[in-house]
Amino acid sequence: MNKPVIHPYIPIAIGVLTVGLSAIFVKLTTADAGVTAFYRMFFSVVIMLPLFLLSYRSELRDLKSRDWLFSGLAGLFLAIHFVLWFESLNYTSVASSTVLVTLQPIFALAGTALFFKEIITGKMLTAVLIALTGSVIISWGDFQVSSTALFGDVLALLACGFITAYLLVGQDVRKRVSLITYTFLVYSASSIILFAYVLYERQPLISYPASDWMWFLALALLPNLLGHSLFNWAIKWVSTNVISITILFEPVIASAAAYFVLRENITTTQLAGGIVVLAGILLFIIDFKEINKKLFTKKA
Repeated sequence: MNKPVIHPYIPIAIGVLTVGLSAIFVKLTTADAGVTAFYRMFFSVVIMLPLFLLSYRSELRDLKSRDWLFSGLAGLFLAIHFVLWFESLNYTSVASSTVLVTLQPIFALAGTALFFKEIITGKMLTAVLIALTGSVIISWGDFQVSSTALFGDVLALLACGFITAYLLVGQDVRKRVSLITYTFLVYSASSIILFAYVLYERQPLISYPASDWMWFLALALLPNLLGHSLFNWAIKWVSTNVISITILFEPVIASAAAYFVLRENITTTQLAGGIVVLAGILLFIIDFKEINKKLFTKKA
């Protein structure tokens, strides 16, 4: 495999920053979770369409049935993730929801070891455990002992499982398919699935205030086209575990944004947890020898 033009950690960092704003955009909308998820994906597809038709549509002839199947599965997993996560924000806080969604390493460690036979080093596992501890600390002061908050927490945890499945499937497809083609196919599949879901639930597709349309577009441009596309690009060069551990930045970013935009106070436990999360992430990245071995020797 040729080396990437820039170190994959740079686009991953930008992706985490934009994805960290997702929960804020969702909380600012008045639409149902399914509608918000649909427009996020639909606008992404519309924006990508000219580029895909002009430069990448010829790649469709080279796709194998396995690529179509896995791209469709990735779109399904992504659609379910968004509906579950957006809905969780109606029941629990931004901090609690984003913390539970970013518990991906638990699922990713098992998935990559089971399906891709990747070796999990002691330092990687320790770093994940430290970062997860920080995530729990962040949520500790924000969890409410109520059936409503508990329901939202369960939805966020389920969303975590589906986004990890989406990344694991993408790790396989991205070895053979270009970023633009793969992303366009996945987002298109996800849009179709979400459209069917919205119709089934009889959720209105129009008659929303101008501010909602602005947030729909912001979700498409920043977390999707910039954030998740950067993750999809990086998956070709790094393991799902690398992305999963760095995504633990998300609750830190989301909590800070919630403080300034939504006036959600940052508690001492959230601040302490953020520091622990950063410590775990840094420990994971500092393990240079093993990370670089994965980065530059992994097959395309």
